[in-house]
Amino acid sequence: MNLVRSELLKIRTTSTWWLLGIGAFLATALAFSINAWATHSVLSGPREDGSALGVQTSAPALAANLYTSGQYLGLFFVMLIGILMVTNEFFHQTATTTFLTTPRRTSVILAKLGAASLLGFGFWLATTVLDLLAGAAFLSLDGHGTQLGEWDVQRALLFNLLAYAVWTSLGVGIGTLIPNQLGAVITAAVLYLIGTEIVQGLFLLLAHLLDNQALTKWMVVWPATASRVMIGGEANEFFPAWWVGALVLAGYALVSGVSGILITRRRDIA
Repeated sequence: MNLVRSELLKIRTTSTWWLLGIGAFLATALAFSINAWATHSVLSGPREDGSALGVQTSAPALAANLYTSGQYLGLFFVMLIGILMVTNEFFHQTATTTFLTTPRRTSVILAKLGAASLLGFGFWLATTVLDLLAGAAFLSLDGHGTQLGEWDVQRALLFNLLAYAVWTSLGVGIGTLIPNQLGAVITAAVLYLIGTEIVQGLFLLLAHLLDNQALTKWMVVWPATASRVMIGGEANEFFPAWWVGALVLAGYALVSGVSGILITRRRDIA
């Protein structure tokens, strides 16, 4: 716990956490506005079945999407925090001091993973409170009730917490793999923001060429897509069930944590 507290202190004494916090707040506000407009349009319009297009049109599914607004960029920001928790040690040349103070490198990485998960929880809590307050008021005023008693909504909120914890851990894993701070941040940004679109586009193209829409379900192997599937509704022609996304994301977290420990234990620290 002393190591975890020291890692949290390293973050609190820099401007990293609040700058990324502001970014997460703005992303949440923007995403909520878009989702609120879409929710109102669907619920107040003709009740057509959108499952053929991979769209959930039930009130609980739309409410779940509304209450998790901002997840896409929020996960990106907490991933950056995980990366910076590792790469800052090399950027500011404090890695030697850290590992001399705590020679057991496994303990250091576990502490970083623990601290990263706590920070992920903080980001999840702050954005979720904003979404709940605004979402409950919006849905009530729109005449559909808060939908908070629905299991689909509750599950989305709980698994959104898991997503935030996992993505901070993935950030720590990327930081151990690429100790250069600029290189790690750029690589992560490209893979997350651009790589996600490329992977989804490739699967859609492959499904079209082979005339097999079931192939689009394999997009869940990409972690960003798995996060969205995990808080989504029931399985359909385009997306697998939510638990598939949860298993994929848990697998990435396990691999990231183990690889981070193994790489750090073998790395020479100057």
